[in-house]
Amino acid sequence: MDLLERRSVLALALIYLFRMLGLFLIIPVISVAADGLDGSDAALIGMAIGIYGFTQASLQIPMGMWSDKIGRKRVIVIGLVLFALGSLICANADNITILIMGRAVQGAGAIASTLMALLSDVTREQNRTKAMAMVGISIGASFMLSLVLGPWVFSLVGLSGLFYLSFVFSLFGILLILFAVPNVVQHTFRRDTTPSLVALGRVLKNAQLRFLNISVLLLHASLTALFITIPNLLINQYDFPLPSHSWLYLAVMGFAFVGMLPLVIIAESKGQMKAVLVAVMVLLGFSSVLLQWAPHVWVFGLLLWVYFVGFNSLEATLPSLVSKLAPVGYRGTAMGVFSTHQFMGSFIGGVVGGWLLQHHSSSAVFWVVGVVFAAWALVSLIQPKPPQLSSLAFSLPDISDEDVSSLADKLAQVQGVEDMQIFIDERTAYLKVDKKILDKDTLSSLAPQVNL
Repeated sequence: MDLLERRSVLALALIYLFRMLGLFLIIPVISVAADGLDGSDAALIGMAIGIYGFTQASLQIPMGMWSDKIGRKRVIVIGLVLFALGSLICANADNITILIMGRAVQGAGAIASTLMALLSDVTREQNRTKAMAMVGISIGASFMLSLVLGPWVFSLVGLSGLFYLSFVFSLFGILLILFAVPNVVQHTFRRDTTPSLVALGRVLKNAQLRFLNISVLLLHASLTALFITIPNLLINQYDFPLPSHSWLYLAVMGFAFVGMLPLVIIAESKGQMKAVLVAVMVLLGFSSVLLQWAPHVWVFGLLLWVYFVGFNSLEATLPSLVSKLAPVGYRGTAMGVFSTHQFMGSFIGGVVGGWLLQHHSSSAVFWVVGVVFAAWALVSLIQPKPPQLSSLAFSLPDISDEDVSSLADKLAQVQGVEDMQIFIDERTAYLKVDKKILDKDTLSSLAPQVNL
């Protein structure tokens, strides 16, 4: 990457980080903190936790498409302003209804797909995979930091202070998008990062993608549901004060990152993705059920570590699977649908988890999460083994339509190229390849610009 690309990608990754921190910082504390708000109960607290996911899921693809018409940076600024407004509403909420409204407004600043579209505008084809990886790291880091920092910051500034901090994060994001990311006059529609209505039906009908979409929905639903009850459980059952939760989460998340690495390596490098998926579903189910019976806080922490080993493993492998299974040339649509399910899972987990806690008990939350994962592990067993394919994309030179047709025929004959499409409107070729048998020399001779 050149200097301008590095600056742009770093700025966009930081915007992602700040925004997700603003959304997630309250997750490890809100079930405790919101108890003091007028009209609050477990069901409404669950709604406050999850409602942002509903507005995110509903608006992120439409806002991404809107950015094609009015400009990426303008939509991102609008989204960050909405997020800032929602943060202020939450910071000044004196009852649970206003808090829910504020969280809904926070989520309405749904800029995820627009940020990815802008990322493709400011990076060259050969650098886009690295750029997307940097943004992915920032998303993962934001969640880990939120769990660790949330209880500690809450002990210093309270719930209102957390939301004011989210407001400040959004202002930083606006400054970054205005002054650190270059203005792109021509927004290019790129199917590898931008959702397409043309491909939406194909993506939704794809059974393997549907399995992955439901998997990430259940994963994030479980996380939201569990964190409706975990903070109170640590306080009431183990006499573990809220500020100390940060140290527990720091240890759990740090060791969980180490614990997930062998699973990810086995899944990706050894070609055992299906076996790892089934094993992880079983781990998630058992750890969720056993959490309610942990006799000591260190046992609870160990079981929570097992849960997050599974959670982090799926967070790392599911997007990779979506990329492999997406219709060739339409990865942006597949990832858009995937992340929509992700956010919707947070909403469902908040609503269902809060309802279970309100009308039954914390044990009901653990049991439902565990049984759902056990059932989904059985579903995973009957899924076909996913192919070990990789996506490649490269820009086309300024050649005639006849030459494009000839190039397409030649590319289709290259050993290891399993599928391909060339889109003249964006002058880009998209390939699905099996790198184990790919004839790299022939492919490089046909398309010297391809990054292998």
